[in-house]
Amino acid sequence: MIKLNTPISNNDIKLLEAGEKVLLSGIIYTARDQAHLRLINEKELPFKMKGSVIYYVGPTPKRDGFSIGSSGPTSSYRMDKLAVPLMERGLKLMIGKGDRSEEFRKEMIKNNSCYLIATGGIGALLSSKIISSEIILYEDLGAEAVYKLEVKDFPCFVAYDIYGNNIFKDN
Repeated sequence: MIKLNTPISNNDIKLLEAGEKVLLSGIIYTARDQAHLRLINEKELPFKMKGSVIYYVGPTPKRDGFSIGSSGPTSSYRMDKLAVPLMERGLKLMIGKGDRSEEFRKEMIKNNSCYLIATGGIGALLSSKIISSEIILYEDLGAEAVYKLEVKDFPCFVAYDIYGNNIFKDN
């Protein structure tokens, strides 16, 4: 098991191998399809893309006493082409669920980034690892707005690493 703190460095990326469990702590951001379309056209963002982590999630409404609602991962393949311009700007980790395209994997390796998966179906448990949440962009998108999340020991698995390994095919 590897414990990582954000922002993510190139040295952190070198430690990650497909199948490895990761506990992630620090600041991560949410973004899905519509947010990606807007992010790739933004000249300036309210956060640094270099070393950042994007979690593909659309959280449910916040309940009293909690920082966020249920926050399970969404299917990631829809972001394949949209993630490339963000990786080129320094995005290091993406968290979601499911397999992705060969083209995406090649771009990910080229940009020294990795893809992590979170377990689907346990959104309430995953939300317990989110200490705080705040919408920072595109509030009009509702659950698909960009949230800034602070996480502590958020559990993931490395799906694709920079060495070409793929948890869906190799493990």
